[in-house]
Amino acid sequence: MLFVSAEYRGQGTGSKLLSRGIAEYGANELAVNEQNPLAKGFYEHMGFEVFRRTDFDEQGNPYPLLYMKYVR
Repeated sequence: MLFVSAEYRGQGTGSKLLSRGIAEYGANELAVNEQNPLAKGFYEHMGFEVFRRTDFDEQGNPYPLLYMKYVR
């Protein structure tokens, strides 16, 4: 999971963390809450695309998840 405090958003923190995760750990798939359009947009900007959607989160709660894959 990647969380960046609101006070640090827009300063490159998330991009640096995600880029390192991709480069050093092969993090090429992720899940994002569908109800978080800012996060979805960030991941799309970073080269991810949605390849699957679920109606429930991984704990069975009614929070749809979007599964995204790195395509760049």
